Amino acid sequence: MTPGEKQTEVRIGKVLKGNLVKTVNAPGSIEPKTKVQISAQVAARVVALPFREGDNVKAGDVVVRLDSRELLAILESSQASKRSDEARLESARASMMLSEQEVNRQRELAKTGDTARSRLESAESDFLRAKANVEASIHGIAAAEANIQRARKDLENCEIEAPFAGVVTKLNVEVGELVLVGTFNNAGSVIMEIADLNVMIMKARVDEANIAPVKKGQGSRIFINAFKGIEFKGMVDKVGLKRIVDRDGTGYYEVEILVDRPTDTLLRSGLQANADVEVETLYDVLRVPTQAVVDRRVDELPKELAEGTVIDKTKAFARVIYTIEDGKAKAVPVSSGSSDLTHTVLLAGATENADVIIGPFKVLQELRDGRKVIDEVEAKKLKDAKNPVKATTKKSGTTEAVDPEEETPF
Repeated sequence: MTPGEKQTEVRIGKVLKGNLVKTVNAPGSIEPKTKVQISAQVAARVVALPFREGDNVKAGDVVVRLDSRELLAILESSQASKRSDEARLESARASMMLSEQEVNRQRELAKTGDTARSRLESAESDFLRAKANVEASIHGIAAAEANIQRARKDLENCEIEAPFAGVVTKLNVEVGELVLVGTFNNAGSVIMEIADLNVMIMKARVDEANIAPVKKGQGSRIFINAFKGIEFKGMVDKVGLKRIVDRDGTGYYEVEILVDRPTDTLLRSGLQANADVEVETLYDVLRVPTQAVVDRRVDELPKELAEGTVIDKTKAFARVIYTIEDGKAKAVPVSSGSSDLTHTVLLAGATENADVIIGPFKVLQELRDGRKVIDEVEAKKLKDAKNPVKATTKKSGTTEAVDPEEETPF
């Protein structure tokens, strides 16, 4: 220790008992829990859009009307085809009846030998042909009925109803535009999107290294970029099972967090946010600000500390905190546990209510056992006592000044 060594100004905190919540941070976006994209099941032109983007809809409201004239003509054509098939069926049945009578007559004549064998065979063949025609007419009517049902369904699909109560969040087409039906290779036209904005979730991307402790039902704190300084509460509703690879090649799992939305707050779809998922809560534990816990080489510590039971002698570094003893920094080896964003649990080595040096960061990085230190608050008081600032006091319109000889400039 050099005589006259300058005291290093430090910030002082305490080792206190309290609760510590370990969290996993995850970015993501706010989305409605229930949303649907409305597409057409028939290719037709839009003739009416009763609701615009931002409008509220109820379940069963007609949100899109398509041109139904062509589909109505198809329905009428299918109905006419059925009537034609029904008429052919009656004709086929009449022919089958005549053929059956002829077969019976030829069979009676064949018993007495009054007709040739060939005529009997010809009559039987005609009967079978007539019977097949009846069967074909019956199947034709069934096919016509199926075409009618399909045409009626297509006609019904010209009016698209809202599947649930919500808000039209996006409208992609206008009246007069042709909407197409999706195929295996080509996506269909998305007319609009309807969402229930009353129940919102955050789709969070949890890094694969942190996904293990995340479970359904855990509480969360959500910070939405659009709402500065406001903390939203949430609860984990679903934890993804499939690893997803981001564009930068990193893997993550998607976690859905139900957002506790105040009734007077509108959360829009797509808002960017960050969530702190509370994966572990420790109650009534000793803790200090995380920056107070630093690593030091074991061979740099005083011998009596290096031989203590807290230090793992198989490792080159030990974790310590610094207390103040007789105006000097005193290294105290500790065993640390879980940490949150601001505090670290001390498992051994520290005592409750002990003063501990918590900053500044640059000082802590270079601090060593035995260095003279002083609380920066106390140092400021001493400076203010040695260097009083010139003051003026107004009394009855006059100014009273401090004696200049008592002033000492900084």
